[in-house]
Amino acid sequence: MGTAHLGDIPRKIAVLHAKALGDFVVTLPALGAIKESYPDTELVLLTKPWVKEFLTDRPSVIDRVVCVPEMAGINDPVERKGRLPNRYSSDTPEIDRFFQSMKAEKFDLAIHMQGDGKSANPFINKLGAARTIGMCNPGAQPLHRSIPYVHYQSEVLRNLEIAALAGATTSRLEPRIEVTETDEAEAAPILEIIKGKPYVVIHSGADDERRIWPAGKFAEVSDALTDRGYGIILTGTSKEERTVARIVQAMRHEALPCTSLKLGGLAALLRKSALVISNDTGPLHLARAVGADTVGIYWGPNVLNWGPLSRNRHRLAISWQVECPGCGVAPVRPWPFLPVTPDCDHPYSFIEDITVADVLALADELLNSQKPQDNN
Repeated sequence: MGTAHLGDIPRKIAVLHAKALGDFVVTLPALGAIKESYPDTELVLLTKPWVKEFLTDRPSVIDRVVCVPEMAGINDPVERKGRLPNRYSSDTPEIDRFFQSMKAEKFDLAIHMQGDGKSANPFINKLGAARTIGMCNPGAQPLHRSIPYVHYQSEVLRNLEIAALAGATTSRLEPRIEVTETDEAEAAPILEIIKGKPYVVIHSGADDERRIWPAGKFAEVSDALTDRGYGIILTGTSKEERTVARIVQAMRHEALPCTSLKLGGLAALLRKSALVISNDTGPLHLARAVGADTVGIYWGPNVLNWGPLSRNRHRLAISWQVECPGCGVAPVRPWPFLPVTPDCDHPYSFIEDITVADVLALADELLNSQKPQDNN
């Protein structure tokens, strides 16, 4: 591990990553690198409850999952609004007990893979680990080893760069998630309705309105693919039921709404699809990780962070709109695009200018090509 610098091979490593689905998926190559480099080391993931549920009985490089109590700037709802506080709160008995139990673990190494260090560094410094690694910008508490957080970087490669600080390397750059029999059993009722017909999954939601393609355009794509002989499954969360309903209402053909599957069932559904077409959001990353072909609909600057590394089975429809349609402010100046900026919080889509023809052309490239089925 850079063992000449950090000491013996670690007995136990803690990794903090307590964010959303897409954020979790892009850590997988880095977590794999750590386990590949230190196969006998216990790898403990400090994360959210949904991750523990998802990884239960699923083959994974993670040896153990520990749920982090809600803390500002670490895993609380504040982070989903793009307004991360600079400090975490540790003034509850539950949080005090959490840190006491973590110190008792006697981690040889604690790593974080989220943010510029202002919130995460105090957290991992309080775990009592012998060494700490992560990202550290000015104003953040220092770590034993760190890289700066520079916004525009592939998140997969960013996390691999962090893992490399621990001497962990790998040749496996693509995120991978295994689909289990339990996943397939959950998806089975949906697949029974399709009755063996090849199908395309359309995922039309996202947490941020600025990266949501219009429902009417998703409907046009869905109708065109139905005309080509594919079934259409419209996935979404319970919060996205209205968006899914709007697509159904706008379509000439029938489609199958699916907003109640758990994450494992969704993984199985995505894996068996002929293609997934989605906004830039968690299920798109999940689709790639389980081996599905994808067309991702992106706002240009976000491609730098969240675009796939490969193109054999993945295509990107990209909008280069950089000014708010409502006020003309460019959220990339002076800081990268965020859900809410000081000068502009207008609820406009920045990807509306992507055409139906653009997306269908990319879909046809993948649907009409012959590719090996065992790689990403």
